[in-house]
Amino acid sequence: MKQKTLENWSPWILLVATILIWQALCSAFQVSEFIFPSPWRIAVQTIEYRDVIAAHAWRTYWVTMTGFGIAIVVGVLLGFVIGSSRLAYAAVYPLMTAFNALPKAAFVPILVVWFGIGIGPAILTAFLISFFPITVNIATGLATLEPELEDVLRVLGAKRWDVLVKVGLPRSMPYFFGSLKVAITLAFVGTTVSEMTAANEGIGYLLISAGSAMQMGLAFSGLVVVGVMAMAMYELFSYIEKNTTAWAHRSSQNT
Repeated sequence: MKQKTLENWSPWILLVATILIWQALCSAFQVSEFIFPSPWRIAVQTIEYRDVIAAHAWRTYWVTMTGFGIAIVVGVLLGFVIGSSRLAYAAVYPLMTAFNALPKAAFVPILVVWFGIGIGPAILTAFLISFFPITVNIATGLATLEPELEDVLRVLGAKRWDVLVKVGLPRSMPYFFGSLKVAITLAFVGTTVSEMTAANEGIGYLLISAGSAMQMGLAFSGLVVVGVMAMAMYELFSYIEKNTTAWAHRSSQNT
């Protein structure tokens, strides 16, 4: 019980220790607030500009979730197609890997030409950077279905569609939730990067504006807000995963 309690509190202990060390170093070496602000300075400017930060954070949040929602739909459908066919897996997977290697920031200027400055490039950047993990994990979950299990189900009269839908998809759920936890953090990165060059609202825009005005505490506040939003969504998906796919984690929970 003590070990479990320690594990639950360990992230908070590490966070507090990091903040205290950070503050101590900034105070001891008298680091300029214009170069590397202390946690105290960041907290002060977060409170001072809370309304501005909240407005930009809300913009970044709903834009990210829109792009992420599209990524879930496209990722699941494409992953199902790729994972259900060996031919599709062999043909599409290498091309998707090559596409994923391209820096998504390089697409932002192109998206600006196509859709103009605003929410369009941000939504599409969040989608482009986050759909790949979802697709790959769904495809992997389906493609790695044990041949022996599939043979048994075929003998019992199950068709290929029945095997994929009734066995393959449920088996892919742990992969799916794992991909969501990775993809949501990438989606926030994509939105923020796009907002830094192709928007007049959002946390990315706030970072650029604060940096230009030498308000480094405000800039770090924006980074903290993005991190908190991403962590909150990560924990949400983790909670849903534990309550829907507990059967996949029994062995790890008992050790």
